[in-house]
Amino acid sequence: MSTLKMAVLVSGGGTNLQAIIDGIAKKRIKNAEISVVISNNEHAYALTRAEAAGIPAIKLAPKTFDSRADFEKALKEVIDSFHVDLIVLAGCLVRIPEELIDAYPMKIINIHPALIPSFCGKGMYGLKPHEAALARGVKVTGATVHFVTKDLDAGPIILQKAVEVEEGDTPEILQRRVMEQAEWKIMPEAINLIAAGKVSVDENKTVHIAR
Repeated sequence: MSTLKMAVLVSGGGTNLQAIIDGIAKKRIKNAEISVVISNNEHAYALTRAEAAGIPAIKLAPKTFDSRADFEKALKEVIDSFHVDLIVLAGCLVRIPEELIDAYPMKIINIHPALIPSFCGKGMYGLKPHEAALARGVKVTGATVHFVTKDLDAGPIILQKAVEVEEGDTPEILQRRVMEQAEWKIMPEAINLIAAGKVSVDENKTVHIAR
C-alpha cells in the first residue's frame, strides 16, 4: 500500500497539526506523511511547527489576492501541485471552496470541537461551541472528525469522542480539555484508519470502519 500523502490546512496555533506530527513520529499514524502545511494566516504558529518538523509551510492569505475567486484558485493549485490523497483541516477557519470539495470527494476531513450535530454550523468555531455547550448546560460534549461536504459541518461522521463537562468550567478550560481528551486523539486515529484503507462511506453517507 502506498503512503498516504496529506495537505494540512491551518489558521492558528496548530495543536492538532502537532498531534498529527507526533502521531506519525510515534507510529500511531502509519503509512502516512504530511506533504505540505498551508495557512491562511501568515502569523499562525502552526507554520513554525511545520518548519520545525521539516514540512513545507506555505502562507496563502485571502487578503493578498484581488478576489476571493483568485485565492480559491491559488489554494487548489497549491494543493494539486503536491499530489495529495487527503486534505486535513486542523483548525482551519477558511470556508473550503466548492471546487476543491468537488475535486477531492470524501478526501477532505475536519475536526470540530463538539459532538455533531450539536453546536456546529455557521459561526461555531474557536470558543463558540464551548460557550454554547456551557450555556445549554450539557453534561457531555466532545469532538468530531468528519468528511467535508458543501454543507457546513454536515459531512459523514468518521469518529467522535465524548468529554465530560465539569463544575466550574469556563469556555477556555473546557476547550483545553476537549483538545487533550478528544481532538488530539481522534484526529490521528482517523488519519491512521484512512491510511490503512479501513474507512468507507456507503450510499447513505454513513461511514463504516473495518476493524
